[in-house]
Amino acid sequence: MEALIPVINKLQDVFNTVGADIIQLPQIAVVGTQSSGKSSVLEALVGRDLLPRGTGVVTRRPLILQLVHVDPEDRRKTSEENGVDGEEWGKFLHTKNKIYTDFDEIRLEIEAETERVSGNNKGITDEPIHLKIFSPHVVNLTLVDLPGITKVPVGDQPKDIEVQIKDLIVKHISNPNSIILAVTAANTDMATSEALKVAREVDPDGRRTLAVVTKLDLMDAGTDAMDVLMGRVIPVKLGLIGVVNRSQLDINNKKTVADAIRDEYAFLQKKYPSLASRNGTKYLARTLNRLLMHHIRDCLPELKTRINVLAAQYQSLLSSYGEPVEDQSSTLLQLITKFAAEYCHTIEGTAKYIETTELCGGARICYIFHETFGRTLESVDPLGGLTTIDVLTAIRNATGPRPALFVPEVSFELLVKRQVKRLEEPSLRCVELVHEEMQRIIQHCSNYSTQELLRFPKLHDAIVEVVTSLLRKRLPVTNEMVHNLVAIELAYINTKHPDFADACGLMNNNIEEQRRNRMRELPSSVPRDKVTDCMLFGNAWSHVYDCGSIEKFSLIKEILISRRLTSNRSVCLLPGLQTAGGGSQGDQEVGTGNWRGMLKKGEEGVGGDKSMLQTSNPGSPQRGHAVNLLDVPVPVSRKLSAREQRDCEVIERLIKSYFLIVRKNIQDSVPKAVMHFLVNHVKDSLQSELVGQLYKAGLLDDLLTESEDMAQRRNEAADMLKALQKASQVIAEIRETQMW
Repeated sequence: MEALIPVINKLQDVFNTVGADIIQLPQIAVVGTQSSGKSSVLEALVGRDLLPRGTGVVTRRPLILQLVHVDPEDRRKTSEENGVDGEEWGKFLHTKNKIYTDFDEIRLEIEAETERVSGNNKGITDEPIHLKIFSPHVVNLTLVDLPGITKVPVGDQPKDIEVQIKDLIVKHISNPNSIILAVTAANTDMATSEALKVAREVDPDGRRTLAVVTKLDLMDAGTDAMDVLMGRVIPVKLGLIGVVNRSQLDINNKKTVADAIRDEYAFLQKKYPSLASRNGTKYLARTLNRLLMHHIRDCLPELKTRINVLAAQYQSLLSSYGEPVEDQSSTLLQLITKFAAEYCHTIEGTAKYIETTELCGGARICYIFHETFGRTLESVDPLGGLTTIDVLTAIRNATGPRPALFVPEVSFELLVKRQVKRLEEPSLRCVELVHEEMQRIIQHCSNYSTQELLRFPKLHDAIVEVVTSLLRKRLPVTNEMVHNLVAIELAYINTKHPDFADACGLMNNNIEEQRRNRMRELPSSVPRDKVTDCMLFGNAWSHVYDCGSIEKFSLIKEILISRRLTSNRSVCLLPGLQTAGGGSQGDQEVGTGNWRGMLKKGEEGVGGDKSMLQTSNPGSPQRGHAVNLLDVPVPVSRKLSAREQRDCEVIERLIKSYFLIVRKNIQDSVPKAVMHFLVNHVKDSLQSELVGQLYKAGLLDDLLTESEDMAQRRNEAADMLKALQKASQVIAEIRETQMW
C-alpha cells in the first residue's frame, strides 16, 4: 500500500502539466488561522526549514507539498543520476528538472514564484506551487498548505482578504477526496476554532477531518489539554493529535527540527505520559500516511472510472475538432460533399442529427404546405369582399344599354376572376415560407451536422453565401410559376368542368323541387295548367298566371285576394288578348304584346311599397320628381326586386361552386410547383454549385484557414487526452495486491 502515495504524486504531476483540476485527487489540506502553527507543523513533517515566514499573509498561493521517502540505496543511485550531492533535495514543477539541495534556496524560490503570480500587494491566487521533497527522513505524504485564515486586513492587504482566503480554502477542502488537517492552537478556546468551523461546513460528519493541537507548551500555568486531546471538548472522528512547535526564539537561534522533535517527545512524556505515544510530530506523520493510503485505496476505483470516462469524452471532442489539414483539395471536397449530403438529408428527413424540439427541414416544409398554406386557403371566403350590390352592378354593367332576359355570363366570369385572384397572395406567401425554411436548414447543418465547418470560418461563410445565392436565384422563378398557376385559372373559366356542371345540375334540381312544393300550396280553384312561372326569392313568391282573358284575370285576382295570397306574395296576372276585332284599347294595353309592362305593374301593385326606392340621404331624388341626368349619381340603398334577388343568388352560387374548384386546384398545384422549381432543384444542383464556386486552387489556402480559437481548443483537448491516457497507464501499473 506504500506504493499508492507515489502513484497519486505521479497523477498530480501529470494533470499539473496541463493545468487542469477536472480530476480531484486524494490529498491532505492544511487549514488554520494565522500564527496557529501551520508552517511549523509542515516543517516538522519535512524535517527542514523551507517555508517563508513573516507577518501578515505569507502563504498567498496554495503549496502542494509532495513528500517522497527515499531509501539509502535508491538515494545514492538517484543522486548519481541527477548529480545531486546530498541525501535530501527538492524539485519545483515550474522549474522542470532543476534540483535544489539548499532549503534556503527553496524558501526563496517559493517567495519569488508567489510574487511572480500574485504580485506584491498581498493579494492571493488559487494557482498552486508544486514542490516535491525527496528525503529518507519523511514518509510518503501529499499536503496542501493553504493561506491562514485572517479577519482584519493589515498593511496594504485588500479589504476583502478574509473572503478571498475563505473561498480559496473552501475550494480545496470541498474536494471529497481530500483529508482536512485542521490546525488549532492549544492556548485558544477550541470552541472558537476557525479551522474546525470551516472544516465542519464542508464535512459536517467529520469523516475526513483530523484535528492538530499546536503550542501545547504555551498553555496557561495550571491548565492542560488533556480533555481536548481525549476528545471530550470537541469530538473529531479521525482524532486529535497534539504537537509542540519551535518558538520564534528557537528559530532565531537556529534550532533544528530534529532537536525540536526530541524536545517535543520529552515534553509529552513529562506533561502527558499516558498520551505521549499517540501525540507528537512523528505520530502525526505516521497517522497522516496511514489515513492518506487508506483514503487513496477507497478513492482509487472511482478515480479510475472517472479518468476513463473523461478520456472517452475528450477523444470524442478531439474527433469533432478534426485532424490537422494535410491534403487541402481532398479536405475541401470532402467538406463540400458532406455539407451538401447533410442538407439534402435534412430535407428528406434522414439526417443524422434529428431535431426533437421543433419541426425543421422537410417536415416543416410539409407543415407549411398542408397546415399553414392549406388552412389559409380554406379560410378564404369564396364571396369575401363581394356584396350583393357588387353582384347586381356587375350584372347590369354586363348588359350594357339593353335590358337582359337572362343573367349575362360575362358578369359571372368577371366576378369569379376577381375572387380567384385573391388566391395569389397566400400562394406567394407559401413560396416565401418554404424559402425561409431552406435558409434555416443551412444554419441547422452548420451547427449540428457538420461541425468541421466551424474549424474553417471562411469556408463556412463561403458555403452559406453560395447556398443563399442559389436559393435567391430560384425564388423569382418559383414565384413566377405560382403566379402563372393563378393566371392559368384566370385565363379560361371552364364552365364545362365536370364538378361545376354537377353543381349547376344539383342547383337546378333544388330550384325545381322548390317550385313543385310551392305549386302544391296554390288554392285548388287556381288552374295548374295556367301557371307559367314559380320562383323562390327568400320568403316572397312571384306567381305568374296566364288568364286567357280579362274576365279570368279579374276572377283569379279576386280568388287570390280572398285567400290572402297577396299578403306575402307578388302576383302577376297576364290576361290573354281578345280574338281579332274584339277588345278595347285598354285590353290591348294589358295584352301579351306588353307583358313586361304588365309584369312590372303586377310587381308594383302586389308588392306595394317593397320596391320603393329608399334614398340614402334626404336630398336624393324621389319617385315622380324630375332628375337631372347631368348630376352625379347618388348611391342609393333599396330592397331588391324578386328577379334581382334571383339573379344575385344564382351568380353567388355559381361563383362559390367554381371558386371551390379553383381553390382545390391551387391547393394541389402550388406545393408541386414549389417542390419542383425550388426544393428539388436546389437539392439536385447544390453540390455541383458548391464545387463550381469553391473548388478552385486559388481559394484553397484562404478557405481552409483555421480559426485561432478552434486550433487552440484542439491543442488543449489533445493535451488533456494525452494526460488522461498517461494517468490511465499510471493507475494500470498498480497491482491489485498493492492496494491491501
